[in-house]
Amino acid sequence: MQKRVFLIHGWDSHKDAKCFPWLKKELEGQGYRVEALSMPTPLEPKIDTWVPFLADKIGTPNENTFLLGHSIGAQTVLRYLEQLKEDEKIGGAVLLAGWLHLTDETFEDEEDKEIAKPWLETPIDWGKVRSHTDKFTAIFSDDDPFVPFSDSTIFADKLGAEIITEHGKGHFSDDNEVKELPSALSAIREIAE
Repeated sequence: MQKRVFLIHGWDSHKDAKCFPWLKKELEGQGYRVEALSMPTPLEPKIDTWVPFLADKIGTPNENTFLLGHSIGAQTVLRYLEQLKEDEKIGGAVLLAGWLHLTDETFEDEEDKEIAKPWLETPIDWGKVRSHTDKFTAIFSDDDPFVPFSDSTIFADKLGAEIITEHGKGHFSDDNEVKELPSALSAIREIAE
C-alpha cells in the first residue's frame, strides 16, 4: 500500500508556504502520495474546524498515514490523534515548530490572543495521542521568535519524540528563506521505514 503524507500549514499560512512545495516534490519523487492541505480560515484557525477538516481529508487512517504539521498545524495533528478511535493508528508524525506556549512577540493584537487562547488552554490528552503512534519527531529552531525552545522538552517527555534542533531558521517561515528543510524530509523517511 502506498504511503500517504499530509502536510498541514500553520496560522495565516497556506499549502504552498514554507518548505512544503519542496517537501512535496521530494517525497513524491520517492513514491509517497503527498497532499498539502489548504486549511479552512487560516487567519482564524479553530480547533473545532481544523481537526474535523483534517480528519475528513485523511479518511480512514492506517500505518501508512504520516502527518507533518507546522506551528498550529502541529497542534492540529496532536488534537487529531487525540480524537481517533481506540483501534486507529497512523505511521507517525513530524511536528515542525509545534508549540504549547507562545512568546509575547507572537501576538499583533488582542484578537490574535483570543484566536490562540483555545489552542493554549484546551488540555491535550498525551496518553491518547501517543496510543495512535509511537513515532514522533519534533523540529525546532534555536531562534524561533514565537515558540519557546523549552517546549521541545515537553514533546520529548510526553511523546518520546526525537528532537531535532535547527540553527538560525526562525519559525521556518518564508521570511527566513527556509525553502528546503532536509531534516524534515529525513524525519518523514525515517518514521516511514
